[in-house]
Amino acid sequence: MALNRDFVGRTYASSAPYEVSRVKIREFAAAIGDGNPIYRDKEAARAAGHPDVVAPPTFPIVFSLQGGSEALVDPELGLNIAMVVHGEQRFEYIRPIYAGDELVTSSTITDIRSAGRNELMTIRSEVTTVSGEAVCTTYNTIVERGGAA
Repeated sequence: MALNRDFVGRTYASSAPYEVSRVKIREFAAAIGDGNPIYRDKEAARAAGHPDVVAPPTFPIVFSLQGGSEALVDPELGLNIAMVVHGEQRFEYIRPIYAGDELVTSSTITDIRSAGRNELMTIRSEVTTVSGEAVCTTYNTIVERGGAA
């Protein structure tokens, strides 16, 4: 079954700010196997010109779909979560993410299309601080395997 194309253009906001902590950054860096000390040590980050520990570039995947998750579970969309895999992602940064940031996302479904027997849905998320400072934009494509006939 094809995903509901009426969802293209819908925007969803995160319900609460995501509080970035040094622990979360360190855990994420360890999970991706990146030993860069600016992801773990405040003094190393400061020596590199940052105010605090820096998050690795792919860190927003942890929270960027938070706002869009409401759409993903909406039965009207028609998404079979059991058949979903992560397709691709990219990030456009205005500034790095630091420990201590409180971030909110606004996620918009920008495209739904069929590719063979798969359905692809692209979600753009604008990430800002709670005070409205732009941080980055994320682009995520999720794939529902075997969705289209």
